[in-house]
Amino acid sequence: MWAFGVPGTRPLRIGIGGPVGSGKTALVAALCRLLATEFSTVVVTNDIFTTEDAEALRRMAVLPDDRIVPVETGACPHTAIRDDISANLDAVEQLEALHAPVDLTIIESGGDNLTAIFSRALVDKQIFVIDVAGGDKVPRKGGPGVTTADLLVINKTDLASLVRADLGVMDRDAKARRGELPICFTSLVEPAGAVEVAAWVRAQIARWRADGR
Repeated sequence: MWAFGVPGTRPLRIGIGGPVGSGKTALVAALCRLLATEFSTVVVTNDIFTTEDAEALRRMAVLPDDRIVPVETGACPHTAIRDDISANLDAVEQLEALHAPVDLTIIESGGDNLTAIFSRALVDKQIFVIDVAGGDKVPRKGGPGVTTADLLVINKTDLASLVRADLGVMDRDAKARRGELPICFTSLVEPAGAVEVAAWVRAQIARWRADGR
């Protein structure tokens, strides 16, 4: 089943996963900047043995510090978002209760590989982030993250010419793997780099509220 709760009766929960260095934290920061004035937002981050990502978001001041909570997974990142979600679910529920009413909860996975996906008992929608620096072969490698996430973000398009990656090839191969599921190309070093992703999130929140009604 989907993440526990009737649509519209609790915040929409979106998981953001992807390999190390793909730009997950940068995307979370950009989404907070774009959406936090419209929606009450909280964030849970995952790291294996540190609170690095939460601290980075706090330094960037994208949300008040008490709206960003780290989880130290102590094991492979996919374990805490897919196999044993108890630590994340506890953090999410406490954070949502503390700041109620909350509209949007973002859960950032620790860096993992192309097989890392969230349990649908933890999140309602999943964004998977890969980056151009990994080469234009990454989308055709597939894996559950690439093929099944509700939104695939291909980040760091500004590096394409430097690593000789063909964005057209990445688009073609991603579409072949994903069918009708959406794909978004981003360069998060640009001020408007996450605008398209933010628009997708807004649409998910609107649909979540409508389903609740």
